[in-house]
Amino acid sequence: MSDQLDLNLLRVFDALLQDGSVTAASERLHLSIPATSRALGRLRRAMHDPILVRAGRGMAPTPFALRTAPRVRSLLDEASALISADREISIAELKRTFTIRINDGVAVTLSAAAAEATAAVAPGVTLRFVAEGSESIEALRDGSVDLDIGATDVTTPDIRDALLYRERIVGIVRADSPLGKRRRPTLSQLCEYPHVSASRRGRARGPLDDVLDAAGLHRRVAAVVPTSAVAALLVSTSNYVGLAPQRLAEQYGEALGIRWFPIAGLPDIEVRLLWHARLDADPAQRWLRETIRDALS
Repeated sequence: MSDQLDLNLLRVFDALLQDGSVTAASERLHLSIPATSRALGRLRRAMHDPILVRAGRGMAPTPFALRTAPRVRSLLDEASALISADREISIAELKRTFTIRINDGVAVTLSAAAAEATAAVAPGVTLRFVAEGSESIEALRDGSVDLDIGATDVTTPDIRDALLYRERIVGIVRADSPLGKRRRPTLSQLCEYPHVSASRRGRARGPLDDVLDAAGLHRRVAAVVPTSAVAALLVSTSNYVGLAPQRLAEQYGEALGIRWFPIAGLPDIEVRLLWHARLDADPAQRWLRETIRDALS
């Protein structure tokens, strides 16, 4: 009998690629280990590829499997949306992993709130947060990312978006530093100290430089780090000046021993939630989007 790919086999493929283990995939799918192993055998025959190969003590996906995984994820999402369209779903019984690409400055404040709100009503749901590596919307199109959260501006017709909140960027300094003892340092005072720049692309220049240029001032950037969280940690142990989202500074400032202050002229950032149109009506994803928005209110 020839092996054909059906939705059940594709679900096994998806679980195997997510977990990288027959045992873990069997637990996720509520199947026995022998049944999952047989399904892997059928997948290998149908796809003419090993799918998973031994790598030390674990297993690693083949290049073919890695290329195919996003397309399979997308097919499963579309099938789920089709089957559950116009039907109520039981959130308490939902078993699903959502992959959320998120900016680090947003992640440190939003991920905990979103995970807590989700776990309270849907213990079978896993939120898989991944860092920004590329803002490419192809990840939303091919299903490798379910939601994208960050300061992105997308205008393509197949991508939906919603404003989550507007974020103010503020200055941060160590609380017991000379600057930290000032209630609100001036731009001139900020330029007397070295700065740390947070840039995933390694850029030393940012919006603050435009503000300083307008005032005829110049700062010295002594360090460039990839994330706002790292910048906050560096500021907490030095006399450096940094920038951070206000929510991050408010939530972790006291614990890190830093204080924050507004800087006139710095533009606010719109933090938006993005998803693909094919998941617009998916009840599970719609619930997750609403949960994330509610967690920030």
